[in-house]
Amino acid sequence: MAGVRTIEEILDRDPDRFEITIIELLEYTLGDDFVAAAPTGICACTNLTRDQIVTQIRAKGLKTSKEVRHVLDFKDKGGCPKCRPAINYYLNMVYPHDHEDEKASRFANERYHANIQKDGTFSVIPQMRGGVTDADQLIRLGEVAKKYHIPLVKITGAQRIGLYGVKKEELPQIWKDLDMRSASAYGKKTRSVKSCVGKEFCRFGTQFTTKLGIRLEKTFEYIDTPHKFKMGVSGCPRSCVESGVKDFGVIGVENGFQIYIGGNGGTDVVAGELLTTVETEDEVVKLCGAYMQFYRETGIYAERTAPWLKRLGFDQVKSVVLDPEKQDELYARIMDAKRAYDTEPWHEVVLNKEKRHIFEVEKV
Repeated sequence: MAGVRTIEEILDRDPDRFEITIIELLEYTLGDDFVAAAPTGICACTNLTRDQIVTQIRAKGLKTSKEVRHVLDFKDKGGCPKCRPAINYYLNMVYPHDHEDEKASRFANERYHANIQKDGTFSVIPQMRGGVTDADQLIRLGEVAKKYHIPLVKITGAQRIGLYGVKKEELPQIWKDLDMRSASAYGKKTRSVKSCVGKEFCRFGTQFTTKLGIRLEKTFEYIDTPHKFKMGVSGCPRSCVESGVKDFGVIGVENGFQIYIGGNGGTDVVAGELLTTVETEDEVVKLCGAYMQFYRETGIYAERTAPWLKRLGFDQVKSVVLDPEKQDELYARIMDAKRAYDTEPWHEVVLNKEKRHIFEVEKV
């Protein structure tokens, strides 16, 4: 670390190396009296970390959560609310085609394909790729709202229309009447892609962003990620859809598209970091897929991209996703995984009587 003279400079340049140096100094000074911090497990059931569990899943060919908990000697062989969804995610990520998704391990929102509200009712938010709708969809939404006496119809922050206050037992029939796709607004997965009208209508627009937003959403929809994965596509640096605080943000400029990563607009606001500038839509889609897959393969379950990027280091992530060979490999893997997420969840429930039973209410 040539040229570094202060603690602040070390922390700014390489905080992980600073931590390692402190540990080495303590070991040297204290000798046998030094006690290293115990590794933190993913939950109280185990001392194993995320990386250790995923490594063992691959090495031992573990294909079910039950196998993972027994072979890796979890204290609670039935698991807990923290490790059950995490292990299910890791298995889906490692074996996208060979692991049967364990629905019972998912949170209620994902089991019911709808967000549960504070009063026990649910919201129904259909897909409108790129924030685009049409007269037929709007008419159906209005008819459903009247038929089921929906107490609130609201434009969402993700440029969709949400129906709020829906009873659990009415969900399948509402989905059938709407005849629209789920916007997956309830899960730890790729979410709707916000986009502005772009060059097609806006006098400031530099790129056709609505089309690109729709393409990104269609390419990566329903894919599980460690936490929700939000994207935004803006047609100019004014960034009307706040692309700078998205997990993956695209801002159109005269010579192409600026790519920002690791942004977060939630309770802990984080500005995304400029990764690179690319010239074509194809490059945007491929880079998005590689970045998302790297996050899928290295992220801790329930970890957003902002802390993940900080944990791995921006330079490390950049070196991986911008390396042509690694980018090709990552993109190929996410496209392979995408085949496991081709089923639209609402229609799957509507067409399958067995899947509808969890929505039924027992009458006494």
